[in-house]
Amino acid sequence: MTHRHAIAAPAVLGFLDGRPLPRTELDRRLAAMRAGPRSSALPLAGSSEDRQLTRWVAQVLLTEQLCEAEAAERGLDPSADPPARLDQRAAVELGSITAAAFEGSAAVRAVYRAVTAGVTAAPEAVATCRARRAGPDAPVPDTPSAQAGPPWRLSTPDGDFDAHPDSLPRDLAAALRAAPAGRQVTVRGWTATLVPAADPEPAADPAADPAVARLTDTARRAVFVHWLDTARARRLRLVPGLEHPGDPAQPDNHHRH
Repeated sequence: MTHRHAIAAPAVLGFLDGRPLPRTELDRRLAAMRAGPRSSALPLAGSSEDRQLTRWVAQVLLTEQLCEAEAAERGLDPSADPPARLDQRAAVELGSITAAAFEGSAAVRAVYRAVTAGVTAAPEAVATCRARRAGPDAPVPDTPSAQAGPPWRLSTPDGDFDAHPDSLPRDLAAALRAAPAGRQVTVRGWTATLVPAADPEPAADPAADPAVARLTDTARRAVFVHWLDTARARRLRLVPGLEHPGDPAQPDNHHRH
């Protein structure tokens, strides 16, 4: 007959910067889950799956406490932060532990915003997205106006028109470049005036494009996950029994086929 020895519950949740964190909140949350409306869906107490659930909740708590310490160090005040609910895509990109901590802790959300404040979608990702949206049959410009630089606005005796400088006679284009904008030049019978360019319109806000906004959100989540992984490795020390549920070295991480 084989006897299974129960794994003793660790006395602390873990260590943050060498400081022991009490297990009290972990036990409270687990008890609330057992007493809650979804208790029937939870694994059997004492089972391998139950220990994995305990590890998962412990990692959520450790993430929250790490971000609470980080928020305090950065001088962030998350007290007025509204609740958040992630969509499925965001939850998958963050991972279940980080997503749960993000939804449950204002400090996590505040640190997320601070860490990712300057992150935008990569230009090549935006270009690829827009090219796909244009479709495979979208024409590729090959006219002179598609060359580098904007076209010129020219005023001539025959009227005004736009032309790229490379489409003009070379000596006329050279004379127009050399003359101050607005001064008429005549070269070999061609007379033209380079009209001063109007002030450019403000650049469109990338956030106004939903596709670009989604790419930016994805990039920010990737940066935050990387930052959080680094901060966890540097500042947290886990204890036996409350390892990460995906740690291959812990005894309950196994697959049955």
